[in-house]
Amino acid sequence: MEQIKRFFNEQNEVSKDADIDFSQDGEYLEAVKALARTTYQSLYVINYQTKGFEYVSENPLFLCGKTSAEVKDLGYAFYFQNVKPEDVEMLIKINEAGFKFYEKIPVEDRKLYYISYDFYLINGKKNMILVNHKLTPMFLTEDGQVWKALCAVSLSNNTSSGNVVLSKEGSDEIWRYDLTADKWEKDERIKLSSREHEILSLYASGLTISEIAQKLFITADTVKFHRKKLFEKIGVSNIAEALSYAKTNKLL
Repeated sequence: MEQIKRFFNEQNEVSKDADIDFSQDGEYLEAVKALARTTYQSLYVINYQTKGFEYVSENPLFLCGKTSAEVKDLGYAFYFQNVKPEDVEMLIKINEAGFKFYEKIPVEDRKLYYISYDFYLINGKKNMILVNHKLTPMFLTEDGQVWKALCAVSLSNNTSSGNVVLSKEGSDEIWRYDLTADKWEKDERIKLSSREHEILSLYASGLTISEIAQKLFITADTVKFHRKKLFEKIGVSNIAEALSYAKTNKLL
């Protein structure tokens, strides 16, 4: 498909004769398949040299009523069939901006970064579902281009497309992409207080407000106070959204 070419440019297109250490991927797919069996997330692998999908997990969220083999065969054409048209344009823009940013990162740090954003999938029943998509490099060419990348898809805790964030493992510094202004803005990762972390962790364990209060030797009203401050801090309105946000953003 001619339109698939719009996802590729000089930043992310790996030529057929690129200098690649092919020994680095080894039996990596077995590890990815094992991970897919243990997570609720949909996983797939992009190969930028073949411009296609090298692996797609069986998790139904990303498949949109298709089989994993069908999605794998479609590759980038899948986006044009099963992503909201406006969001396809957004993905192309994010793709270009992300790889331009990536070129400025020292080669030795490139595998430490991942990008996260939200878009609408159109599932097999023609319903739109907002998902969160994370992409991180797995293998690089000898000159630092992304050869293969691992993608993880889960339900989004946000209410609209976009929300583009670049993060580095072990760093509190993050970069947010302004789609309208077409620029990256530096920000700090949200941090939970020790009490907020305790309360959220206990909620994740299935405890009620009264049980959490008893466990922490505080009153139920104090639990509610900390819960309210937590909701305000991360921009959610209920505990289900808070837990989803915490999982997506590695706060727990």
